[in-house]
Amino acid sequence: MRRVLGGFGVTRFGHIIVIGNEKGGSGKSTTAVHLVVGLQAMGFTVATVDLDSRQATLTRYLENRRRWQQKTGRPIEMPRHRVITAGAPGDGDPTPADATALLTETVAEMAATRDFVVIDCPGMDCRLARLAHSFADTLITPLNDSFIDLDNLADIDADTYEVLRPSRYAEAVWEQRKSRMMREDRAIDWIVMRNRLSSLDAKNKRRIDDVLWRLSRRIGFRLAPGFSERVVYRELFLEGMTVLDLDDGTGSALSMSQVAARQEVRALIDSLRLPGVGALAAAV
Repeated sequence: MRRVLGGFGVTRFGHIIVIGNEKGGSGKSTTAVHLVVGLQAMGFTVATVDLDSRQATLTRYLENRRRWQQKTGRPIEMPRHRVITAGAPGDGDPTPADATALLTETVAEMAATRDFVVIDCPGMDCRLARLAHSFADTLITPLNDSFIDLDNLADIDADTYEVLRPSRYAEAVWEQRKSRMMREDRAIDWIVMRNRLSSLDAKNKRRIDDVLWRLSRRIGFRLAPGFSERVVYRELFLEGMTVLDLDDGTGSALSMSQVAARQEVRALIDSLRLPGVGALAAAV
């Protein structure tokens, strides 16, 4: 469907997925790369934008993936990728104003030629991250399962566990959603996914369950199943591989943890309700 990108007068067709959280270490890049590989495995064309040029985890992941392909000679799907940064005048990077224009042009061009565009935001508030959020059709906020990370969404009373007020990040997302609805008459589908979940039914886990459920009703996001605390999500980084790449046709059996991790990725993709995906998620 033909739409206008962020009110900038540029038409597009692809679905834009933004992965954002102002707190670092929440699993944004891990989520991004597994989502990209999963969508490509279903036959979709995907482009990626890395706005976290300092850490550049997504970029490094994809570089490792390309090196693995060159070393093994095996064909492997690669997204079209771009890194965009805004620097100070004279440091060789685009100025903030130029970077804003570059991001807008890049995403518009990618969305005109790809089914999905996945944007990985830095773990901080910045001009490019705010602009990326305004482009989102789907916004995914990974959240580690702790009250430290939950503080990025809301101020919680220590005695009653009541939500006192939304965080500055939650309020910023709310403003972007209102602006998007007024500008394009389209909603941003905001999804909070819980990462590094423990398999134990601890009291802390149940309290976070309750707080997130109440918060979701208050500020309007959906909860999605995330990734458990598994080494497999991190140990394949140097090869640029994901848990979805493990079934390589050699007949080697996957471990129970690897099978469970693949199921978690499938469950996440299915819960996103992305256009054209539907039952294809079960075939990844």
